[in-house]
Amino acid sequence: MNSTLSWSAGARLMAVLAAAVLSACAFGPDKPKPKALDPITPQISERIVWNQKVDGVQFPLSVAVSPGVFTVAGNDGTVLALEADTGRELWRGQAGGKLTAGVGSDGRFAAVVTRDGELVTLEAGRTLWHKPLGLRVTSAPLVAGERVFVLGVDRSVHAFDAQDGTKLWSAQRPGDPLTLSQAGVIAAFKDTLLVGQGPRLAGLDPSNGNVRWEVTVGSPRGTNEIERLADLVAPVGRVGDIVCVRSFQAGVGCVNAERGALSWAKAVGGTDGIAIDDELVFGADASDRITAWKTASGDVAWTSEKLLYHGLGAPLSRGKTVVFGDSEGVIHFLSRDKGDALLRLSTDGSAVATAPVVSGTTMLVVTRNGGLFAFRPE
Repeated sequence: MNSTLSWSAGARLMAVLAAAVLSACAFGPDKPKPKALDPITPQISERIVWNQKVDGVQFPLSVAVSPGVFTVAGNDGTVLALEADTGRELWRGQAGGKLTAGVGSDGRFAAVVTRDGELVTLEAGRTLWHKPLGLRVTSAPLVAGERVFVLGVDRSVHAFDAQDGTKLWSAQRPGDPLTLSQAGVIAAFKDTLLVGQGPRLAGLDPSNGNVRWEVTVGSPRGTNEIERLADLVAPVGRVGDIVCVRSFQAGVGCVNAERGALSWAKAVGGTDGIAIDDELVFGADASDRITAWKTASGDVAWTSEKLLYHGLGAPLSRGKTVVFGDSEGVIHFLSRDKGDALLRLSTDGSAVATAPVVSGTTMLVVTRNGGLFAFRPE
């Protein structure tokens, strides 16, 4: 028993060390100097329409979007639902501890995970239930079908009744000695639960956790365990039956989730999730070289090196633009068809914490300092 506990603790430590090493490579004092930004004449018009704040975001935040509502959370455990159009606070709740993962929401229930390993589910700001998980979680829970699904860093999956917290099932696959301390993939597709299991995308039966299919997206490379990390990372993109995702350091690929078959995969570096529309898949590699792949075939449509070493995060595909936030809180609006710079806007100077999200015509950007900035076209 002691050796098992020691190994588990060692694996968690290695995951943290891996994240630290990779972070140091990308953002440490010896990182390459960001490429100078070209002068820009704005080609589109956007403005900040409202601004709110939470207590910082030093965990892997996912903003939950339901019709007309953004649900967000801060370090201190505050969970907040805001009207997308106006920023008006609809409700506010408290998880009872600092957070490591959140927010999952279906518009009624909202779920987060605390540093103490408790899964907390709220309704309209009121805590419905909380339950110790006994595992580390860095991915926002998925709330769907009146159930709460949790993906652990050990790639185990757990399902709970959203109303009372009854545990419904757990699924565990053989673990690797080293796992990634970053938000992984857990999403709904019709009546299938999609989860990242290392470099594989698996489709599970949400009623019992049985595997319906699994597809390998990335091929781990490298000579040591850190270099061979290839977990699928959030966010994913979906258009119809096609789901596209990044395999950490290893590749980008698209899967037909209806058939459980790989459509295409490209070996390419990168550490953050991607965005997708009907025609293109967008992502930046570890050097912040941006690539647009054709959704249907995976062929490269265009690349851009104009934002090298600016610390880009996961993008958002929005109309005729693709939007990236960087490590200094700058929002870059690029043309989706060529990657040309259309507009730059600043937030609070801290890094953008998660991929921008959109509800209607309102786009929300969240920064590490806890700034919530809502943009809308003029």
